[in-house]
Amino acid sequence: MSDSKSDLTKYKNKQRPAPLHSRRADSLIYFFLFSGAIIMIIPLVWMFESSLKTPGQFLTTQLSLAMPANPQWANYFKRVWQMEPALQRGILNSIIISVSTIVVGTFVSSLAAFSYSKLRFPGKAKLFLAELATMMIPFSVIMIPQFIIYARIGWVNTWLPLIIPGMLGNVGMIFFLRQYMSGIPTSVIESARIDGAGYFRIFLQIMLPNAKPAIAAQGILWFMGAWNDYFAPSIYLHDDALLTVQVMISRLNAMYAINTDYPLLLTASVISLLPIIIVFIIFQRQIIASVALSGLK
Repeated sequence: MSDSKSDLTKYKNKQRPAPLHSRRADSLIYFFLFSGAIIMIIPLVWMFESSLKTPGQFLTTQLSLAMPANPQWANYFKRVWQMEPALQRGILNSIIISVSTIVVGTFVSSLAAFSYSKLRFPGKAKLFLAELATMMIPFSVIMIPQFIIYARIGWVNTWLPLIIPGMLGNVGMIFFLRQYMSGIPTSVIESARIDGAGYFRIFLQIMLPNAKPAIAAQGILWFMGAWNDYFAPSIYLHDDALLTVQVMISRLNAMYAINTDYPLLLTASVISLLPIIIVFIIFQRQIIASVALSGLK
């Protein structure tokens, strides 16, 4: 009888509504989140609807968020691909640079993270701290020495300064993956070693599958940063055939802004955003999973 009463009490407690102050706090949080989302979305909506205008409509209705009466879809399907320098070439260049850097760099970073998290070797802690210290050095401090070194070895006006350093690993990714892999039980690795598996096989068959959410999330964030990078490509690349999409849009802005063809420039900006949006939509579960599971591993 007492057990049934306790069960009934628990059921009533579950059905009891949340305290008023808790509901007010939740409502306030939702309000600020919704307001922040609106503030971030409005510029994107304005950019898209302005890209469908004629130059005359853009100059007369700059602050309007309404779709134009006669949308200029030709901006997307025809005119933007006729711009010089060619936007499609810049998109292809950015894809080659970003994908090649991230595929190799992610593998190297995850391998380094496995070494720092599970292997034992002399000076491991000091070497890891030295790598973390490099994250505190601003790029503006090492920009000139890097440029001089790359110029002397003939890398300026090539993709090598943008690809090779990234292929050697990303310190931020190494730090994140090390923390993630440290939560994987060491007993699993010891069991694999007893069964005769080498460290590289353990890395491929145990560590990589278990750290897949974290690797995917960091790879996506790195891809976004590499795709949106403007500073480094603008320093090292000069020829129009080598430019990334962000630098190319800057060049197009200098050329087409003179003719006040801002809708065409906004069209190019919207197209440059599409790969980032598509990648995020496809892999958003991995990003959420990496944040949710990193503290539970």
